[in-house]
Amino acid sequence: MPFAPKTNSFVPSSQLMGSVFVFRISIVFCAFLFLYGSVLASERPKEPEAGQIEAEEFDAIGTILHHVLDNHDWHLFDKKGADGQIHPVSIPLPIILLSEGQLDVFMSNAFEHGHALVQRGSRSYQMDEHGHITDTNGHSVLDFSITKNVASMLLAVVLLLIIFTRGAKSYDASNGRPHGIAKVVEPLVLFVRDDIAIPNIGLQYKKYMPYLLTAFFFIWINNLLGLIPTGANFTGNISVTATLAFFTLLITNFSGTKTYWGHVFTPHVPLWLYPIMIPVEMVGVVAKPIALMIRLFANITAGHIIILSLISLIFVFKSLAMAPVSLGFVLFISCIELLVAALQAYVFTLLSALFIGLALEQPETNAHH
Repeated sequence: MPFAPKTNSFVPSSQLMGSVFVFRISIVFCAFLFLYGSVLASERPKEPEAGQIEAEEFDAIGTILHHVLDNHDWHLFDKKGADGQIHPVSIPLPIILLSEGQLDVFMSNAFEHGHALVQRGSRSYQMDEHGHITDTNGHSVLDFSITKNVASMLLAVVLLLIIFTRGAKSYDASNGRPHGIAKVVEPLVLFVRDDIAIPNIGLQYKKYMPYLLTAFFFIWINNLLGLIPTGANFTGNISVTATLAFFTLLITNFSGTKTYWGHVFTPHVPLWLYPIMIPVEMVGVVAKPIALMIRLFANITAGHIIILSLISLIFVFKSLAMAPVSLGFVLFISCIELLVAALQAYVFTLLSALFIGLALEQPETNAHH
């Protein structure tokens, strides 16, 4: 006789754990929203002094761009100093410059947020309001600095190494069975293999699994790190998404078969259409990774801008009555952003596998089937 659990009034443990998980997530989101509000509130213009007609208007656009764009330091919050002025509190990052064959390394706080010149022997450097560093003597400067985005990328790489190293060790310790962090990672790896790689690439999927898994987890973890208050908008940087898309372009084209390139240079159209179709096909080869680049960049950046814009409404209208409405929408958008963080990693990996699979196309031997 099959086992039939008795009905009772107790809440099943799975439902109870799910409720506790949702409660904890809600607490974390409330803490995140508080931190977001604190960061923006710290940048609110100071009160008007005696004899001053009105306070300076809140610069919502400048505040949003400051948090979305890359910086040479990791900004945390602003505080009012003893002089009554607002001073930023940030973590300085290394500045690495190559000028006149000389390598200069120092910390970004030497610029005092763009208000000071840095003297390094016969060379002096200054930073403009956009974070560009120039040599005041007019010499060319190559900037290899560790910016906020680079620091966030290195943090994501360290997290990836820790997760997969510990996951691999757990298999050795438990005789090949998933244990610990491997229980979380293994379903995701199987998902990439069974639902992305095999359906789109086919029997040759194993060769491309390292790249697909790296792209999926790298994008996903960086997306999640970008949702943390004061986090870097790493995948919202067009240079980052362009580099990822370029890797897909290289792998796709170097994997291309004769059939794939035959469709590009000898399309199945009348010869008199070749001058039109060949350029169109070549544009299509480049357009696919460009679509990958723009899709990831636009979706991640839009999410950050929407959240910061909603919080900025409190200071634009200068009313606390706006706070509950604004924070309510921010909580809703933040929940969507958690989904978007995983969805964009999935879409990028899926389209990369699809493009690779199209490049591996073989000639049809049995067309009638």
